[in-house]
Amino acid sequence: MRLPISIFVSVSLFTAETTAALYLSSTYRSAGDRIWQALTLLFTLVPSVLVQLTLTFIHRDLGRDRPLVLLLHILQLGPIVRCLEAFCIYGSVGRVEEPYVSITRKKQMPRGGQSEEVELQVGQAEGKLFTHRAAFARTSVIQAFLGSAPQLTLQLYICALQQGVSIGRGTLMVISLLSIVYGALRCNILAIKLKYDDYEVDIRPMAYVCIFLWRSFEIAPRVVVLVLFSSVLQLWVLPVVLLNFLVFFFYPWILFWHSHSPFPENIEKTLSSVGTTIVLCMLTFLYAGINMFCWSAVQVKLNDPDLINKSQNWYRMAVYYMLRFVENASLLLLWFIYKTNIYDFIYAPMLVLQLLLAYAIAIFFMLVFYQFCHPCRKLFSSSMSQGLWNCSSLLCLTCSSSPSPTRSKRKTTPEPPQPSRNATVLCTAFWKDHLHRKESRESFTDFYK
Repeated sequence: MRLPISIFVSVSLFTAETTAALYLSSTYRSAGDRIWQALTLLFTLVPSVLVQLTLTFIHRDLGRDRPLVLLLHILQLGPIVRCLEAFCIYGSVGRVEEPYVSITRKKQMPRGGQSEEVELQVGQAEGKLFTHRAAFARTSVIQAFLGSAPQLTLQLYICALQQGVSIGRGTLMVISLLSIVYGALRCNILAIKLKYDDYEVDIRPMAYVCIFLWRSFEIAPRVVVLVLFSSVLQLWVLPVVLLNFLVFFFYPWILFWHSHSPFPENIEKTLSSVGTTIVLCMLTFLYAGINMFCWSAVQVKLNDPDLINKSQNWYRMAVYYMLRFVENASLLLLWFIYKTNIYDFIYAPMLVLQLLLAYAIAIFFMLVFYQFCHPCRKLFSSSMSQGLWNCSSLLCLTCSSSPSPTRSKRKTTPEPPQPSRNATVLCTAFWKDHLHRKESRESFTDFYK
């Protein structure tokens, strides 16, 4: 049984970010910056409440007699208690004899075109640890994209306006960035385990390193681009953010309404229709928040019993990264045109080039991960390179099918009519008939002579 390191990392990032945010909000209060204090507390307390609700919902504490645990969740100390409980369970393994074990069947990765099925014994302690890991994996994603990402954007925006970085603000930004990258990494691992639930998945350290580099180079430039754009065009920030958010929020619902599927009711037996709707809205809200900053490895599919799309769609991923790259370049171009005097100490063309290059490096590490480091790449119906090649071929076919101005110009120029095959046959028959009549006329004249 593995040591619950992921739980410890999640709780450490949660505790460190909350402590740094509370300290920074106190410095804003002493400096008289009430707006920055309120926004800092907002991006700290709202995701903390959502984390407590998620842990309570997954562990089903509302239907159990655990008033002390519920009280600690109300006091926002739930993750710490859950972490201690997980380590106590891990320490008790082997000391207490378990009354029964459950048997699960998992498939191994195919070797030589064949996949073997193995049986695994799972005890009560290991099952409880699995529930804890699954709960903290989901809370890490919530904390990252509903708390840390807005927090990092806000603090970097304040740094751009004040042209300086304090120790407290710099510490909070570093912790927030680590929390976002870790949340994106957990999102990738969670997507792999959900899509390939029937298989025994072994994720190697090189895959973790590749995902960490991919997400770091993807998220950091995205946050900087949003901050640069918002610092010079404040009125246009809200439309851009709302457009991005609403597109990804309503996209799963549009697909669900288009499929004409019945409303999902098998999420939780204790939930009513209103509760199910709230859970689905929160799920799509989180999905939109993830796609605001990076590619969501888990694609929401509301008409599926598991609520996720388990197929690997290379076209959607390629379209997302192309559009996001174009959007980042457009926002940087607008910033370069309308930048103010506060950016005189920055060489703007070099900064634009570095941000676009960093995003291109993120795409490179993403390709490396799916091509060489993905633990289930043998199960892909098509490889990453083949999928992107088909996507580029489709785009080239679309571009070539559209009429170009030179082609239309050639079509409008008049050309001399070319005789068709039927016209040639008619002309030949006409001349043969003419010669035959001439010969008959000459022979008739010779007869009378």
